Amino acid sequence: MPAKGKHRRPKSGPLSRGFVAAGTGGAALALPMLGATAAGAAQPTTAVTVEKAAAPTVVVATQVAAQKIRPITYSVVTGDSLYKIAGDHSLSGGWKKLYKDNRKAVGDNPSLIHPGLKLTVGAKAKAEAPAKPATDRPSSAAPSKASPKAPSSSERAERAGRSERKSAPSAESGAAAPQSAPTYSNDLDGWIKESLDIMARHGIPGTYEGIHRNVMRESSGNPLAINNWDSNAAAGTPSKGLLQVIDPTFRAYHVPGTSMDSFDPVANITAACNYAAARYGSIDNVNGPY
Repeated sequence: MPAKGKHRRPKSGPLSRGFVAAGTGGAALALPMLGATAAGAAQPTTAVTVEKAAAPTVVVATQVAAQKIRPITYSVVTGDSLYKIAGDHSLSGGWKKLYKDNRKAVGDNPSLIHPGLKLTVGAKAKAEAPAKPATDRPSSAAPSKASPKAPSSSERAERAGRSERKSAPSAESGAAAPQSAPTYSNDLDGWIKESLDIMARHGIPGTYEGIHRNVMRESSGNPLAINNWDSNAAAGTPSKGLLQVIDPTFRAYHVPGTSMDSFDPVANITAACNYAAARYGSIDNVNGPY
């Protein structure tokens, strides 16, 4: 911020003349100035300066609005899954966001993608309108501050009824307003917590500790882990994912509402826990290969 200076008008005779240069871009405008009218002659300088300084503001706002990150088009290759593609591109929202953006191309089964399928990675951002330059004059289209028309008695009664219905709790349930859906972190902690919520809705037993203990033994927390050397792999059904589930078991114990991709961490956990509940009573009772 420039320091404030003291402005002093030098004394001059009534007939003394001078010249003041007003900046107008690259040229200088010389204005004759009488000592008696020096203060008035400075006004055009201020007006020109404000007009020139305001113009770049609109240009900068327009340039900023034009700078948008464009999505990329990805071609699916053999071995790809939506989870893997989202992870490779560090996509915010994970495979679910990728599936949502490409549902028309993928179809109803997010686990079924074919090599050569074109996917759009990254949602398109909506262009923002450039900021309008400030103006000293109010818009002629500004609404009038005249008093609104008073509502009729029937309108007042209808508004009062709507207000009561909004504020009063339900007479049947007496429940409070519904809470927003929970959010989960995109890591092992979030996957387990989301799986536990789904398991609770389907009556599948299991605890955080039981799931975490088995996950660390089976895959060390890697959702893309796969066993290509045991008897299951030799039979063509390798164990996959956090809890190392083979495809036939995954399909048989798949929990509705989760992905059909056995590498999806939440789907893998819930299917494995559903299988463990049927065979061992709970994933908490599993302490070794199962």
